[in-house]
Amino acid sequence: MRHDKLERELRLLLLLTENRGYTVQEICKRLELSRRNLYYYLEFFRDAGFIVEHRNHCYSIARESPFFRNLEAAVNFTEDEAIAMRQILDKTAVQGVVVDQLKRKLGRFYDLEILNNVELREQMARNVSNLYDAIKGRYVVVLKDYASAHSNTVSDRVVEPFLFMNGNGEIRCYEIASGMNKTFKLSRIGEVKMLDLTWSHENEHRQMFTDVFMFSSETQHTVTLLLGRLSMQVLREEYPQAERYIIPQEPLAGDGNPCRWRVELPVCSYVGVGRFVLGLFEDIEVLGNEEFKDYLRNKVHLLNQKRL
Repeated sequence: MRHDKLERELRLLLLLTENRGYTVQEICKRLELSRRNLYYYLEFFRDAGFIVEHRNHCYSIARESPFFRNLEAAVNFTEDEAIAMRQILDKTAVQGVVVDQLKRKLGRFYDLEILNNVELREQMARNVSNLYDAIKGRYVVVLKDYASAHSNTVSDRVVEPFLFMNGNGEIRCYEIASGMNKTFKLSRIGEVKMLDLTWSHENEHRQMFTDVFMFSSETQHTVTLLLGRLSMQVLREEYPQAERYIIPQEPLAGDGNPCRWRVELPVCSYVGVGRFVLGLFEDIEVLGNEEFKDYLRNKVHLLNQKRL
């Protein structure tokens, strides 16, 4: 019996590792799982240290998960090797099914399909490769001819790159001149030039987070809620990225279905989650944190004053 369960867990792990298009319903159908059991498995994978992602209604296991990193170092290609292989495949005169399969596999596991234009893709690949080397070696780089949409200027940026974001489409850096952490789009970088300087501001590096309510910040807070059926459905439908955090609780009725759902949401601001809770306050119990409870009390107090 345990062997059957382990086989199902491994099949699910393999499917999630490769997943780019299967929805929750399709995963459950393929593996003959209930939706509830799938969520329990997802929580088990999170507890085991895997990074469970949810995009466009599809769950997947991130390649950045520590287990995969260790396995990749032993049996898989490095990012630089994958980039070089894709460049070779693009230039080879030999075409056919095998070449197409190799391209699809590289694109699935290494997110190299970032541009349709071959020349631009090659430049992007070189930039990605240089940035990977800079991060690994903790080197300072110059983002040559960076086209900023915010200031409508083109200039060189001297930065300490430390984190790829959004499928290698963006790079998080500490900009030395401004003393600020910024996110740069790789498509707007002309060239990446590595300098013979190592990081000197590592303690000031800050990752940028975006919560399910689309608020962004360099810090996050965890809010724990107990939802009824109505608020659970609203959260799932209006904020699909929150689904990965929704955990069914033990059923309170005799029909075997959960009556409450526990949610531990990392949030960048209390504004978005506050609007959600106050809009459905009769169906939601706030379990934590205390700072968020104080925020809600203050909002309710201000609301009562306006009504007076």
